[in-house]
Amino acid sequence: MMEPFTTLTSRLTPLPHRNIDTDQIIPARYLKVTDKAGLSEGLFHDWRYDAQGIEDPNFVLNQPQYQGASILLAGDNFGCGSSREHAPWALVGWGIRAVISTSFADIFHNNALKNGLLPVVVAEDFHQELFELTAENPALEVTIDLESQMLGLPDGSAAKFPMDAFARKCLLEGMDQLGYIHSFEDRIAAFEIERGIHIIG
Repeated sequence: MMEPFTTLTSRLTPLPHRNIDTDQIIPARYLKVTDKAGLSEGLFHDWRYDAQGIEDPNFVLNQPQYQGASILLAGDNFGCGSSREHAPWALVGWGIRAVISTSFADIFHNNALKNGLLPVVVAEDFHQELFELTAENPALEVTIDLESQMLGLPDGSAAKFPMDAFARKCLLEGMDQLGYIHSFEDRIAAFEIERGIHIIG
């Protein structure tokens, strides 16, 4: 089970780079683990730290005004590169629940949805407006409403974002794909009894 995603109000962490690939999100040396715990330590590691392991104060995740923000505002084509599922694991582990961009790599997009991370696709003009507003006021908060598929600004303006119906249902109910199948256990059992099916084990 995942934490349900209904509405989220948060500041934005701006990371305007285009084509951020999964090796930048979580370097390959962190892929030896199969447990999600602790992966947040490797999130954007080679950008967060210098060669001596000292935090780079210029990198956005290290800046105090963005601590605790749970929405990442990223550049175009976020999550390209390899198919590693560790990338959304690391983002969620850090506390990121949604990423806003103009486009996402397909595999990353699907992996994100399976792990409770909402990829929000917006138009280029609205995307640019978000960067400008955040630059003017780092404390700016936006609200993502998954039920209505709307991203709202403090002035009342909003933009609708696309979402696959099945993925939306799973996120709203806090279910992964396996959990969705398990939700039909009673109906599956009734079908087996009706058809005289005997399942070994």
